[in-house]
Amino acid sequence: MNFDIPEDIAALLVELDDFIEREIKPLEQQDDNIRFFDHRREDARTDWDRGGLPNEEWEQLLFKVKRMADAAGFYRYPFPKEYGGREGTNLGMAIIREHFASKGLGLHNDLQNEHSIVGNNVGLILMLEYGTEEQKKDWVDDLAEGRRGFAFGITEPQHGSDATWMETHAERDGDEWIINGEKTWNTGIHKAQYDMIMARTSGKPGDGNGITAFLTPTNSPGFKIEEYLWTFNMPTDHAHVSFKDIRVPDSAIFGGEGKGLQVVQHFFNENRIRQAASSLGAAQFCVNESVKYATERKPFGKALSTNQGIQFPLVELQTQCDMLRALIHKTAWQMDTNGAFSASRQVSQCNYYANRLCCDAADRAMQVHGGMGYSRHKPFEHIYRHHRRYRITEGAEEIQMRRVAGYMFGYMKQDAPKGVASVHG
Repeated sequence: MNFDIPEDIAALLVELDDFIEREIKPLEQQDDNIRFFDHRREDARTDWDRGGLPNEEWEQLLFKVKRMADAAGFYRYPFPKEYGGREGTNLGMAIIREHFASKGLGLHNDLQNEHSIVGNNVGLILMLEYGTEEQKKDWVDDLAEGRRGFAFGITEPQHGSDATWMETHAERDGDEWIINGEKTWNTGIHKAQYDMIMARTSGKPGDGNGITAFLTPTNSPGFKIEEYLWTFNMPTDHAHVSFKDIRVPDSAIFGGEGKGLQVVQHFFNENRIRQAASSLGAAQFCVNESVKYATERKPFGKALSTNQGIQFPLVELQTQCDMLRALIHKTAWQMDTNGAFSASRQVSQCNYYANRLCCDAADRAMQVHGGMGYSRHKPFEHIYRHHRRYRITEGAEEIQMRRVAGYMFGYMKQDAPKGVASVHG
């Protein structure tokens, strides 16, 4: 097997680095935009007077950068050529996401809100895969241009990992459906014009089938944002929302009646391998910065790097980074070769381990850097606080491990996104 980065992706990384240095870095320095990345970042990004929502200037800056990247031909890398993309692969996205995260915080890539100059527009990818022809005609251009989007209403206050037990339900009434229920951690709902609401339409609690996805306008009568949930890393765009007798037509169904969880599973696998690569990149950044600092810092007249107490923990972390990188690349390649569901076990392994590794690496970087490492003048506390969420929100690591065990012991099938086992996580 050839483990080299494919030539086309390696060439793209060079193009991207040049674009970052030529266009993005100067913008970071304009108009004090660096405040969104230096020690002021959490305060600058957060509109405390609007309940902790993202600052509008911050979001407008991110939107501007995406449009710059789109004009330069980078943003749509993973999309089909007919929509302006480059037919990007899972392997390509994994390599790019790690590369960006390993550069540290910056306007080129910000994991707190999935911003990147190479788009991770999962909504568009799902629309191309599961949308009806009419939905594609209505949605694709707006999704690609960032004019319109939808959030994902999956998790409920009483049901998180146990998605097949959701209580939100929809009942047919002639040519319409009436939706009742509630969701929580409904991310991005402050800007999304639609919410992809998962609701049970048939079957019983625990059934993998019988849950339908509805593309629901957020201005529908009966759609209410109850509150925004403050988190370990602010700002917040994670809402608790409720639905009271919301009416939507048949045309709002996305992915087929009763087949909503297949859409979710596709979203999970595509997103988790990319997110694992990002966590790996952030972990590698923490290791690199720690090695650099330990070489430069000379307490008691000698470099920190001469101490085995400094060396050995970083050696362990670097070894884990290298092994994980090999597994992520192989898993992404397998998904490209055999389909998104062909490597579900490996996706779970990559995801839970990468998220844990990133937290360990950030914690070690704080320790190596001492007092400054603990301060907000270094990025490690931000990296730790952000990536700590992924040990829960991308499917709790315990659920990910349960999925791996299911494949190992024969309770689940690798290529079948059906039933309870396929959605736990």
